[in-house]
Amino acid sequence: MTVHVEVLRDVTTEEVEAFGRLLPQLSASAAPLDQESLGAIVDAPTNTMLIARTGGVINGALTLVMFPIPTGLRAWIEDVVVDQSARGQGIGEALSLEALRLAQAAGARTVELTSRPAREAAGRLYQRIGFKERESRVYRFTFI
Repeated sequence: MTVHVEVLRDVTTEEVEAFGRLLPQLSASAAPLDQESLGAIVDAPTNTMLIARTGGVINGALTLVMFPIPTGLRAWIEDVVVDQSARGQGIGEALSLEALRLAQAAGARTVELTSRPAREAAGRLYQRIGFKERESRVYRFTFI
């Protein structure tokens, strides 16, 4: 099946419904997105939201975040999700490769991402397309 990846520019009911299905597969604690909140994410100048379609259905999404800092343009891949029913069809790879292409075209020298160790298939995908695991510490501060 062919995977079509596109930049999400205008949020319609279709995208809201797709994220309603996809977001719980990514995070059990994430609040549902309505059209306004999804639109705010899409419209943020640092964000490029990619969606993937197979058979005309949105079956995956990825957010590429890019922002300038003193050491150069930073690029991060965040919130990659592929519908459980469509995994193994190359959707995650297509989304990731398009994000890498866009980041390079924008002038980023590197692209970072994090992935939980339990997401073994995702880890294999990222390594297969050229990501290298870094020895790093990730810190999180949580506001209560």
